[in-house]
Parts: sequence; structure tokens; C-alpha cells
Amino acid sequence: MTALADGAPCWADVMLPDLERGKRFYGDLLGWTFSGGAAEFGGYVQASRNGKMAAGLMPRQGETSPTAWGLYFATGDIERTESLIREAGGRILAAPTEVGALGSMLIAVDPTGAVFGAWQAGTHQGFETGQEPGGYIWMGLHTRDAAAADAFYGTVFGFQGVADSPMARPGFLPWRLPGRAREIGCRVAMDATFPPQAPAHFLVCFLVGEMDTAVRTATALGGSVVVRPQQTPGGPFAVFSDNQGATFGVIGLK
Repeated sequence: MTALADGAPCWADVMLPDLERGKRFYGDLLGWTFSGGAAEFGGYVQASRNGKMAAGLMPRQGETSPTAWGLYFATGDIERTESLIREAGGRILAAPTEVGALGSMLIAVDPTGAVFGAWQAGTHQGFETGQEPGGYIWMGLHTRDAAAADAFYGTVFGFQGVADSPMARPGFLPWRLPGRAREIGCRVAMDATFPPQAPAHFLVCFLVGEMDTAVRTATALGGSVVVRPQQTPGGPFAVFSDNQGATFGVIGLK
């Protein structure tokens, strides 16, 4: 497959205390099957939908590590991306590291406190799923400093705000890449409706076939509904917590 454009969300993975429980939850909810888990890659598991790579699951590294989804952005030059992150006021949590022939990654935190990754592809180009149930579909940066976030991601990845988007509203700004019409995600200003202890974070969203079915399935599997389904221009949207506490978004087919 062709490498994704610089700045495009290219991969997501979740860190979990119990991978087997995670497989049961996401397998039933999103139709994923799983492979990998080799010790040389720390037990990392690849999730696929209809034979196409959809996301990753990995064991949580100690009690202090978060049970959470992480998002990676594509880059053709990870060393340059590292420099841009530093120059724009971000911090590097894990310096660029080669992951065998798969590619190279880094982990960073933006000036508002949100953690994200960058990925320079080798043999692993990233998401293979398209806009289909079980596939990645959208991301939202939730932050308490919208201006700082917009400036940072504009500098590092070229994100441009789309103020005239049908989805735009106060505190909610869709983003796109330079020269592209399609919106790739959004920035959400966190207000008083968010718990004061909630950190800035990226919400990773997956497509589901039918929202009511997804709600029933997630809750039956031990998950919960964090934000109840609501209609948006992009389709019905909700936020779930999985059966171990990792939060993610779901968007239903229109």
C-alpha cells in the first residue's frame, strides 16, 4: 500500500492490563481478529478486520502506565519531526527508535499535555482499513488551550483549521492537511463539562455499522457508555470505555 501523507493519522494502539480480555471486547465489538504477540516486540498484537490491519493492542507496562488509546501521525522524516516538536514547545518522551524493519517511532507530548506518536513507515505503512465498520475513522484532540494546540500542530504537521466546515462550532475546530479537502480530525476545547482532573488527550474513533447495536454489545461485554449517542454531521457519535477502562469514540454509518 502507499505511504500515508505526512501528518495523517496512520496508526492507533491501546495499552491494556489484560490482552485476552481486550481481544474478546474488541473482537466482538469491531469484528477484529488478532495476530502477533511475539516476545521480541513486547507481546504487541496486531488487530485486523477482513484481513486488513486496523489497530494494535499491547500489554500495559507496569501499574503506573495508562490504560489508554494512543494515536500516531505519519512522517517521512522522523528526525525532522522530532526537531519540529521541540522547536514548537513539545517534549519528547521516547526518542526516535527503530522497530525492526517495520519503521521508526517516537512518543511526544504537546504543550497542552496531550501525548501522541509519530511513525516513519518501513514495511508497516499503517492503517489498511478504509471507511468501513471496524476501521479507524476520526480523531479528536481534547485540550484546555485551543490556541496553543492549533499553533503546535500547525507547525509540526501542517494542520489547518476549517472554520467554515459544517462540523465547526464554538470550541470545535475541524482540521485538514495542506492542499487536502478532507478533514482528518478536530480540536475540541475542554470546558467545565470535563472533570477537572481529565488531562488533554486524543480520542481515537472507529466506525461501527449501527450505533444501537454497538451500545448493546459494548455494555454486554463489560464496557460502558461515557458519552451517550448523539447526532452529528458525520453520523451518530458516542464515547465508550472498554472493559478495562480505555476510552475511545465510535461513529455509526449515516
